[in-house]
Amino acid sequence: MARYGKRARKTVEGVMRKKKKGSLKSGKSGKPVKSRKQAIAIGLSEARRKGAKVPKKKAA
Repeated sequence: MARYGKRARKTVEGVMRKKKKGSLKSGKSGKPVKSRKQAIAIGLSEARRKGAKVPKKKAA
């Protein structure tokens, strides 16, 4: 069974496009995101907020 739903994949795709274009900003500071991993994390958290099928965040 798939871990991530189609909706989650679409959201992450969109965020990665924003990152590539240079228009993806991070949280409160509003600085442009440079890290690929951070861009994916932002995409997944957005997908979670939209109610997509995404596994829960692991506790730090």
